[in-house]
Amino acid sequence: MNILLTGATGQVGRHVTRSLAASGHRVRALTRSPGAATTPAGVEVVQGDLERPDTLSAALEDIERMYLFPVPETAHEVAALARKAGVRHIVVLSSSSVLGEDENNHSARHHRAVERAVEDSGVEWTFVRPDEFAGNVLWKWGPSIRAENVVRAPYGRAARALVHEADVAAVAAAALLGDGHAGARYEVTGPEALTQIEQVRVLAEATGREIRFEELSREEGRAALSGAMPPPVVEMVLDYLAESAVVPGPVTTVVRDVTGREPRTFAQWAADHVDGFSTPS
Repeated sequence: MNILLTGATGQVGRHVTRSLAASGHRVRALTRSPGAATTPAGVEVVQGDLERPDTLSAALEDIERMYLFPVPETAHEVAALARKAGVRHIVVLSSSSVLGEDENNHSARHHRAVERAVEDSGVEWTFVRPDEFAGNVLWKWGPSIRAENVVRAPYGRAARALVHEADVAAVAAAALLGDGHAGARYEVTGPEALTQIEQVRVLAEATGREIRFEELSREEGRAALSGAMPPPVVEMVLDYLAESAVVPGPVTTVVRDVTGREPRTFAQWAADHVDGFSTPS
């Protein structure tokens, strides 16, 4: 079987690439800069850009299954090209945000556009919809932990089942390699919902440092987040934190059901990424 991976060096994609490289199938990785890409032995690296569908012809040649990183602006054209090239199944990296009812949710609009484009193409599909990535704490809290051993955030009691990116990749890889996943919509979460205060405690244990949590008001949280994301995304984040402080985020069994093993805990994620919170010597 011939498989094309887009976003092959990304947060999730690099784990998908690693899993498929050991599968015995022919794996092709799409990247804008082949010379800079680091991939496992045996993976064919080809140049191409999802934002420029006219660059994808060579990458799609003889491909049967495809892992699609979400780029809504060109998704319809890319999906149509995939079908024309003979791709039979597309596994889409989507988001659990599509399950919400808020039509103004930036993430939901972004990922729904890609899902709809793939559905409209007529190719068989699987949607992998991760909830909040554990890796978000690296950019949200890493700088203040490294500099001050402190996390400042609103809604300390907001509880989410943060998911390890390797588990999202494991579900995607299973859908690419196996049968019976056509039409599936997999909501992927971690194994337990932890409050932000509890997440900080886990990080403190993993790093061996005393890390304190300082509660911010919603207004203070808006100001803190505004430097890292556009206003609509800031409001989306604040809204789901507020909701999760009342009703914890969902916990699903998708990782176990699809891969046959237990999902990684947030403590496991913290141990895997402890260097990201270390102060440079």
